[in-house]
Amino acid sequence: MQTRTRKPTHPGRIIEHHYLRPLNLTVTALAGHLGISRKHLSNLINEKVGITSDMAMRLSRAFGTSPDLWMNMQKTRDLWEAEHERTGWEEVKPLPGVQGVGGVNAVAD
Repeated sequence: MQTRTRKPTHPGRIIEHHYLRPLNLTVTALAGHLGISRKHLSNLINEKVGITSDMAMRLSRAFGTSPDLWMNMQKTRDLWEAEHERTGWEEVKPLPGVQGVGGVNAVAD
């Protein structure tokens, strides 16, 4: 597993620094434009919630990006957090005889 030392940037921070500030938008204005509550957008910007597929669709329409951009940012962040929280997943061993896609082991012992 590839380990990153720096925690990936939360998508909410991207929204704040690349869209809200440069466009002089308020949280209330952007929330209204996206059709979501101000509280939900505030929670996203303050890194209390993550990007859902619905939110990725809304953001991609508003900002002219792709939904994959937002989902990939969230996925990268979530995987980094899971890897560093060490909740017991590291004790799970590969099942004998199971191979990854294309006959190649997906995980190294």
